[in-house]
Amino acid sequence: MAGADADPMALLKAGKADQALHALNVLVAHEPNNAQAHNLLSRVYYQLELWDNSIHMAEKAVALEPQNSLYHLWLGQAMGRKAEDANPLTAFSLARKVKTEFERAVSLDPNNFPARADLSEFYIEAPNFLGGDKNKARQQADFVARRDPALGHYINARIEEKQGNSGAEAEYKKAIAASNEPAHYWVELAHFYRRTGHFADMESAVTHALNTARPGDVTEFDAAALLLHASRNFGGAAQMLRHYIAQEETSEEGPVFQAHYLLGVLLEKQVKNREAIAEFQSSLQLASQYKASRDALARISR
Repeated sequence: MAGADADPMALLKAGKADQALHALNVLVAHEPNNAQAHNLLSRVYYQLELWDNSIHMAEKAVALEPQNSLYHLWLGQAMGRKAEDANPLTAFSLARKVKTEFERAVSLDPNNFPARADLSEFYIEAPNFLGGDKNKARQQADFVARRDPALGHYINARIEEKQGNSGAEAEYKKAIAASNEPAHYWVELAHFYRRTGHFADMESAVTHALNTARPGDVTEFDAAALLLHASRNFGGAAQMLRHYIAQEETSEEGPVFQAHYLLGVLLEKQVKNREAIAEFQSSLQLASQYKASRDALARISR
């Protein structure tokens, strides 16, 4: 598989889900014990929001390399997303497994800070009977802050917010001040303002995020999605997504096929249905299994 277009990781980052799945399935057929290939398959299915497929491939990766912290993290993330859409009984069962996978990821690699961040979020959000524990979240924040002060402040901000304390906003701002790449934390502050109903502050934080974004990062994708869900500045959000899609490099966290879908939704809300249809079709050309785009195209084409 010579060339960038045949590299599964490059295809994953470019949001070319169908091509990535083809390349990875060919690879797995020749190398069935390739744990990395199974992990990448899990991540493509994660982008496609096919949680059962993502979990299945993540479990295979973990079984092949049980000491790999990253593979446990991805398994926990896939289970967590399935839990969000599941009925309560299934969600409760999955929640315990999510906690186990995140804790295992941290124990295997104490410096896996994304795993510590996700574990902290679990401790913050989960009820006590499922393992939620704000004190344990603070312990994670204290550990992380020694090496990554911005992430430490962010975890503390989430704890303060969850407990309804007035110090949350200040902690988000400390995360921004402490970060060498503050755009992500500006977006998180914008999400906080949305959750607290401060929409003017939210839009101001989005502007700051865009001004500090770096080429190839996920800022424009995340900011546009936030504005869409907050029903604010649809025109600006659409412009962000167009610019993001046109970039030479994009992020795995903001799949291009999802960007086309979000742009289609924004255009549909502006009653630009012909343009919206084109965006949903562009999404499906990259990711034919993406249900959100299929459903949107069927809806708007009636």
